[in-house]
Amino acid sequence: MGAGHSHDHGHGHGHGHGHAHGPVDYGPAFAIGVVLNLAFVGVEAVAGVLSGSMALIADAGHNLSDVLSLALAWGASVLAKRPPAGRFTYGFKSSTILAALANAGLLLVAIGGIAFETLNRMGEPPAVEGRTMIIVAGIGILINAGTAMLFVRGRKHDINIRGAFLHMAADALVSLGVVVAGAFILWTGARWIDPATSLVIVAVIAWGTWGLLKDSLKLALNAVPGHIDEAAVRIHLASLPGVTAVHDLHIWPMSTTEAALTAHLVMPGGHPGDAFLRSLAHDLAHEHGIAHATVQIETAREKCGADC
Repeated sequence: MGAGHSHDHGHGHGHGHGHAHGPVDYGPAFAIGVVLNLAFVGVEAVAGVLSGSMALIADAGHNLSDVLSLALAWGASVLAKRPPAGRFTYGFKSSTILAALANAGLLLVAIGGIAFETLNRMGEPPAVEGRTMIIVAGIGILINAGTAMLFVRGRKHDINIRGAFLHMAADALVSLGVVVAGAFILWTGARWIDPATSLVIVAVIAWGTWGLLKDSLKLALNAVPGHIDEAAVRIHLASLPGVTAVHDLHIWPMSTTEAALTAHLVMPGGHPGDAFLRSLAHDLAHEHGIAHATVQIETAREKCGADC
């Protein structure tokens, strides 16, 4: 439900604020995911070294980056719940954006390291134990898919949670690829299958990373969040009773789940009152997903600038 208040200064200024529900608590999901995946990283790395499988080592390296990613996303989700204080008048909500950006960076580092080591082994791939690859990667499928399901509900509404979900879902697919590679190695005995599978893993990770990197960069640069149509918001404001012009409209992300708006509305008929502001804040929150709106009312056009 939106709330509103108003103050008159010169032309008249109004501020309306709508507040949506806070982010869902994914603390237990993060805790389970971190513990399970950290344990599996140790098992997979040891198995990869003992069996000589670069595919298993590559997957273990990626899983380690996922543990760090989950920890970052978890920390950001905790910070986002802290109330505003002192200089941080918005609280620490934007930490979720930084976490998403950092996760994309971690993935890029993992991709580079795995690709470098794999290319070094392509010329003379070592013998590997296909059976070990199948067993260990099979366990990975269960752990990664199970962890991904913990975040499936929030993936459409929070890029921070989406990052965690994509990491785990991609890992499950990668582990499936390692199982298939192990089966082919047992069947054919071809050593090149293992490093080739590792390169495929790198390609899959890179594909998923690109979308996360692109979206997190947009949010970090205060672009309009993807779920909000700036043109539709402008039309909504311009069509309000008594509004003759809209200018200085800005929409930006406060976090990976919340957005803010500021706008100037030219209303020659005078200040519309608190009821107007409350209704506007409610509509912006429920129709456009903008929970924090500040609107300035102006009764004349001469100072509204070219944006009118």
